[in-house]
Amino acid sequence: MSSRLECEFFLLRYVPDPVRNEFVHVGLILREAAGRVVSVKFTSDWRRVRCLDPEADTGMLEGLESELRRRFAAEPEGNLMHVLEDSFSNSVQVTRGKAYLAESVEAGVEELMRMYVEPQKRERVSRLSGRAAIHGAMRGEFERAGVWDLMRKRIAAAEYTRAGDPLRIDCGYLSSTPLSGVVRMFQAVSLEAGSEMAKVLAFSASDLMAGVERVEKAALELTAVVEPLRQETGIREQGIGTGLDSERVEAYRFAVETMEEHRIRVLTTADLGRVAETARRELRV
Repeated sequence: MSSRLECEFFLLRYVPDPVRNEFVHVGLILREAAGRVVSVKFTSDWRRVRCLDPEADTGMLEGLESELRRRFAAEPEGNLMHVLEDSFSNSVQVTRGKAYLAESVEAGVEELMRMYVEPQKRERVSRLSGRAAIHGAMRGEFERAGVWDLMRKRIAAAEYTRAGDPLRIDCGYLSSTPLSGVVRMFQAVSLEAGSEMAKVLAFSASDLMAGVERVEKAALELTAVVEPLRQETGIREQGIGTGLDSERVEAYRFAVETMEEHRIRVLTTADLGRVAETARRELRV
């Protein structure tokens, strides 16, 4: 039997109210016994955080994960506590390190996440639906391509439109070409409950595009990622669907056409692998 890796792990807790001291584990850091940080991993399912704190800034937490990965990639043997103190907000705490024998880095992180951060991960993933499922699929593909940490998250539309605009775009990046730059933004839009989310994005698209051109001096390619039609409607593989299926198909098509009329590119989760590969090439990963 191969020898196991001697490691130490630190759990990261989200603590919205230090006085009440209620917390949720949101991630972990794995460090080799020699002192080199080998993995930083946060949850991709923020429902437990939102149950504890409905006003939680999950964009800040996602940004913190990316920041820590960059810091430890640059200084894998740097002073752990110094990096954490520099990076963390008051609402995130780190536990004391605990010794751990890992079969491998990947297997160890998966086991520790299952034990401490996502103890019911399989059950929760099976229940993910709507926008949460699309966002999870989007993040997963960008992570596999190695570009998630290089992308902006939770982009405030108010930066490009006007103060008070509540819309936030899930993620995006600047794609530089020899002649010009293009800002690519991606938004998870669930159509399973209707076309409201699609209409909100369509309403904002023109102002957002004009704002990006003004601020970034670049064109905006805005992409909505939706459920595939068959998954959304539940239409049978053969035969004609029910009246309800027909209504859902019409609503789905209306939403897609509305977004496309406002120059929004509409893709499904089945296209995410190709999108992530494009991002990998353009960001030169």
